[in-house]
Amino acid sequence: MQNIPFHKAYIGREEIRNVVQALKSGWHTMGPRTVEFEERFKAYTGAKFAISVNSCTAALHLALEAIGLKEGDEVIVPAITFTASAEVVCYFKAKPVFVDVERDTMNINADRIEERITHKTRAIIAVDFAGQSFDHDKVRKIAKRYGLFIIEDAAHALPTTYKGKKVGTLADITCFSFYATKTLDTGEGGMITTQNATWAARMKIMRLHGMSKDAWKRHTKEGNWFYEVTAPGFKYNTTDINAAMGLAQLGRLEWMGERRRKVAEYYNKTFADMTEIETPVVRSHCQTSWHLYVIKLALEKLRIDRSRFIQELAKRGVSTSVHFIPLYRHPYYRDRFKLSAKDFPDSEWAYQRIISLPIFPGLTRAQMRHVTASVKGVVVKYGT
Repeated sequence: MQNIPFHKAYIGREEIRNVVQALKSGWHTMGPRTVEFEERFKAYTGAKFAISVNSCTAALHLALEAIGLKEGDEVIVPAITFTASAEVVCYFKAKPVFVDVERDTMNINADRIEERITHKTRAIIAVDFAGQSFDHDKVRKIAKRYGLFIIEDAAHALPTTYKGKKVGTLADITCFSFYATKTLDTGEGGMITTQNATWAARMKIMRLHGMSKDAWKRHTKEGNWFYEVTAPGFKYNTTDINAAMGLAQLGRLEWMGERRRKVAEYYNKTFADMTEIETPVVRSHCQTSWHLYVIKLALEKLRIDRSRFIQELAKRGVSTSVHFIPLYRHPYYRDRFKLSAKDFPDSEWAYQRIISLPIFPGLTRAQMRHVTASVKGVVVKYGT
């Protein structure tokens, strides 16, 4: 029996060569390769500024610090997302205010945002779920009307476009993830893009202890030993080892994106005649990165629930996941902010049904056939 992992990183000779060269260079922390990675990423997205960090969580934290979030402020966050999107708000003793998601895309429902805005609201953190961009036009209109900042959690969204424009320039600040499972993998890492010079300068300083000069600027011929601590910053910088891997990954990003797209197309075509399975909905004006391929079960046509469906796939050698457990279900958010599942009907409906299937660049045609055959086999066995 085949055993198909949920994810497998695509690492080639270029990544290995770049990392070895970085190790041999003697410059292992943030240095020339990090600077090159930022420049290349900036050119790819079209952003004016790109600031590398050690995670998307760090990126989101720095973004909120840059816009001046304070204790008691509120930030709009989708109800279904990874905890990082909301936990960074709590770092400031501010309040994440959750908004229901769309049933089909599972992005934040822009039509529900205004009812959650108060005089304390400062920003909207909008997530590109599974790699599909949220509705920028609607969210931008709301943000402009109420004087709010838009921070885009683009952890899934590389490469993603919205109406022909690459994600990275559309929000006030955009935060990317290079975690091991992401579409660009540096093991751990992230990037922030913005068009705002003041914010960019602040985030560059705050990512490394609030120091006026980082090590690269101090220890090259162009630099000197003197620096000043201008604020109590953080230790959020990345390294040249991570950046070396990122440079190789960035060079093959479009190819890896195409490979993911072909897997999604195969799944879509194979599942097209199955009423028990709802395939991902992608808006016509969006091009998704296909970071995730999330199906929804038509539970009324099955005699088992989602958990049992996952168990049955595991028996057939197919590893899956669930993205994500809604934040209002987690004890911290549920109890701290007095949340109830009944207040998020669409998120709850989706959560009961979603399963993420394997999708990664190295997935073979034989593995794709096994995944789809396994899904069909479970449906045939447990269909009504």
